[in-house]
Amino acid sequence: MFQKKSNINTLMVVRIIGWLLMIEAIFMIVPLGVSLYYREFDCVKSFFFSILITLFLGMLTSHFIRPMRMEMYRKEGFLLTSLVWVVFSIFGMLPFLFSGTVSNVTDAFYETMAGFTTTGSTIFVDVESLPKGILLWRSLMQWIGGMGIILFTLAVIPMLNKSGGVQLFNAEVTGITHDKLRPRVSGTAIGLWGVYVGMSIIMVVCLMIGPMDWFDSLCHTLSCVSTGGFSTKNDSIGFWDSRYIDSVVIVFMFLGGVNFSLIYNVLHGKFKPLRENEVLKWYVLLCFIGSLVCFADLYFRGENKNISDCFFDSLFHIVATITTTGFSVESYSWGQFSLMMLIILMISCACAGSTSGGLKIDRMVVMLKNVKNEFKKALHPNQVISVRLNGKVVPYAHVQRVVAFLVIFTLILVISTTILSLFNISVFDSFFLSLSALCNVGYGPGMIEGGVFVDLPMAVKWILMFDMLIGRLELFTVLILFTKGFWVK
Repeated sequence: MFQKKSNINTLMVVRIIGWLLMIEAIFMIVPLGVSLYYREFDCVKSFFFSILITLFLGMLTSHFIRPMRMEMYRKEGFLLTSLVWVVFSIFGMLPFLFSGTVSNVTDAFYETMAGFTTTGSTIFVDVESLPKGILLWRSLMQWIGGMGIILFTLAVIPMLNKSGGVQLFNAEVTGITHDKLRPRVSGTAIGLWGVYVGMSIIMVVCLMIGPMDWFDSLCHTLSCVSTGGFSTKNDSIGFWDSRYIDSVVIVFMFLGGVNFSLIYNVLHGKFKPLRENEVLKWYVLLCFIGSLVCFADLYFRGENKNISDCFFDSLFHIVATITTTGFSVESYSWGQFSLMMLIILMISCACAGSTSGGLKIDRMVVMLKNVKNEFKKALHPNQVISVRLNGKVVPYAHVQRVVAFLVIFTLILVISTTILSLFNISVFDSFFLSLSALCNVGYGPGMIEGGVFVDLPMAVKWILMFDMLIGRLELFTVLILFTKGFWVK
């Protein structure tokens, strides 16, 4: 049967990408200013030319492309959301190439994609040798990607509220359902970004009170509230050996894993959603249980004889893992049981609507309740049982979507692991690399036997970059572009 070509409003998508490129160019001005402050003139030139190219192409596409209609629907939302993360990474890698800190496109694109998707895996072995401007750009990329590129656009370009704002919001924001804080999508975006910026300002101030200077405080704040994990030091947070710094980072990593809608409601005096949120209770419980398990492992295997340090370090790494931040304070040889606990937390991760990656606790709770209901139905076939989350009935269509999500996630993980094993990478490392990329955790080289990310074959890096992208956009948004039905009417 003949099928007509899709009537996707591609010109409108391209025009919006042009607006977004101009926004990216504005963000690049910040590391340019830092490079000037530290008199890194080679870096200044690299950012200047990067801004010039990005701004020129952004203005070109946004001003000279005139779509016949301004409306955007679901298909345009999926297409724009997927493309903008790739386009941002393409232009975001220019400072790395122009400054000479990265010598090839693959590594530059990998570092940029790991930044925007808040995965945090890096191809740099010695980050302390990098210019200050580049270090800030790495952290700023994570901060932009943490809350979402599209969500930021909806906040600063309110006109999109009339031309596909809901579709764009649903395509990028994580979770099973997407609750709007305000009637208009742009109002919701502004509210969420307001919480995000407020948290960032508070954390910078808190870190500057301790032994960190203003630059390290800023970079680690941008990486922490976005649950990204890029650091300015090779030893990550452990460089400062400060319990005060560790405590501040733990608190804000934890908050980064909380649904930002909850934080928004609390700040506006609405505590009922917080009390009734069972996902948050599961989040706290997993952090507590994981910390106890790792504490027991470290203490009884003699990794750390000091009980307080042992528990503190365990708590830090558990929160860093479940929130997919990936910061570290100490290099430990984890036991097999603790390693399994870390893998479980990498998969489940924190709450939907947060800046963390992974499957999200919300989906895991829905899946477990659905399985429980299936056992009940096996005994009582005629009984009507609904899955309830946070006191509300989850529609059956959403439950089906969760099951499909888990199946697709598992399938991609198996395929990615299999492909990576073809490059003479051990099965465990192939699995761990794939899982880390899909869940946007990006644990450092210490978790991979015999090498660092920069030593991986180029083909492996491109596979991991694809995993990062689909993991950040929660599978459907990207994978639907590869279906035949998307491109026909």
